[in-house]
Formats: sequence, structure tokens, C-alpha cells
Amino acid sequence: MRKISIVLLALTAIICTGCMEIETSYELEQSYPVDGRQGVCYEDGFCWISGSQSLAKYDAKMNKIAENTEPFEGYESEVNHIGDIDVYMGEIYAGTEFFMDGVSSNIQISIYDADTLKLKRTFPFEPESGQKECSGIAVDPEHRTVWMCSWVGGESGRYIYKYDLMNGEYLGKVLLKEPPKWIQGIACSNGYLYITADDGDADKGEPDHLYRTRIRRGAKSAMVEPEKTFNDVKKQGEIEGLSFDRNNGKLFLLYNRGAIIKLGMPTGFYPGYDREISEVFRYNMSREFAAGN
Repeated sequence: MRKISIVLLALTAIICTGCMEIETSYELEQSYPVDGRQGVCYEDGFCWISGSQSLAKYDAKMNKIAENTEPFEGYESEVNHIGDIDVYMGEIYAGTEFFMDGVSSNIQISIYDADTLKLKRTFPFEPESGQKECSGIAVDPEHRTVWMCSWVGGESGRYIYKYDLMNGEYLGKVLLKEPPKWIQGIACSNGYLYITADDGDADKGEPDHLYRTRIRRGAKSAMVEPEKTFNDVKKQGEIEGLSFDRNNGKLFLLYNRGAIIKLGMPTGFYPGYDREISEVFRYNMSREFAAGN
């Protein structure tokens, strides 16, 4: 009887573990001004920032130590825009494109050297995927894949797009159930994909949001759940990319304020501003497990 009881307890623990869900609290620690309005990524004590037409590297104290203001050298097709970025094994992954007034072309996965910030290679996207724009990119080391997201609405913004990490082969797309609008960035952490969305109205002081989804192996769709409302930034504006320090439980978030954005393009400034201010907000993350449904 004792052995049977132990087995039943073990099975119960396994079943309950499968019902556990992650609940995360976010405490704002500090913010840093940066040069670049599109994306952020973190690895081994360094941060990289993407502007629409620039890449920069920062040290652990957020001092800029390298910059490339001509990141489009070496491309075979015309591009003028970099979105949110990611870093993996000493290489920067960027979604690049030619972007004008909300319309994109020449979308591709671009890989840069994380030290020199120079272009190393590119992979074209799959036009038949239906993707119309690339606002962000995320590397999933566990499954050796790259995910791309789309800022534009309609069908393009309802999916995320999957590519092989090594050769850039298109592997399919996943439908986001109840997707947020105006997706800006994407990052992978602890088996989840996290998505930022510029779904608040800065004119009304409405905050933007972070969402979370989990892609099961072979799944064609995934539910998107709200994760955090960013009502603690200095002033509401435009949310952009994100990244994680997985070893120390930190979230890095890029946020812009001051500029009036129409169709993805700056068109002027709000009262009190003569330039756009880009900042990285660093949060401490505390994870707890709660019983799921």
C-alpha cells in the first residue's frame, strides 16, 4: 500500500505540474537614454540598440561603445529600415526591409557581427507567407528557429512567421488568436514568446502593452494573453522592442516619447518636445507559479 501511495503522489505531482502557469511581476528599476528608436537585445552584459537606420552596442553601464550608422552596406536589394532585433552566439539578428508610409518590400532576415556591427549574411523572407512587414525578430535557440512579426494589420498582423535558424528556410506560420494590434517587438524566454504592441493612444495618455503566447510543437495557432500594462513609464508614447536577461530575471524595454507618429513615420512633436527621446526601461522580474485551468 505504501508503494502504491507513493506512486499516486508522484503521478499527482506530475499532473499538477502540467497545470502550473507562470505569473510574473515587473518592478521598474531604471531607465537609460539611448540612440535608436526600434529595438533592443541583451547578451552577456551588453545591450544592442537598433535605430531605423543604425545599430549601436552598449556596455553593462549603458555607455555606448560602438555604432554603425551605415548598416545597409552590402545588401543586394534596397532596404532602409531595421526593426526590433535579437542576439544569439555573438550575432545580431534583424528584420530589415524597405519601409515607406506603412508599406514594406524587400523583407529579409539580416545577421550582423555583434562586435563590428557589420553585415555578415542575409536570408530572404517567403512572399507566399502573406507577411507584409517585419517589425521584429526573435531567436528561439531551443528549437533552432527564428520568428518574425508584422506591424501592419489585416491578415499579416494575425500571424507570426517561422524560419530555420541555420539556413533561413521558411517553416510556416502560426495564427495568433486574439492578437494585439500594432505589434512592435518579439522575444523568446522560458518557452514563451513575448510580444509588445503599440495599442495605447499616446494622445489620450493610454499605455501600451506586453503580451505572451506559447507555441506548442506543430501547432498552427496559439492564444495570446495580456502580460503587462506599461503605465509606469515616464510618459506615454510608442512602445518598441524588448529583450530579456534570462540569467538574472530582467526585462529590457525600448520606449519612445515626444514624436507624433502617423503610419509608422514621425510627423512632428508633441508640445514641450523638439526631438524624440528613446529610452530603455529595465525591469526586475519575479516569477511565481499558479494553478492553471
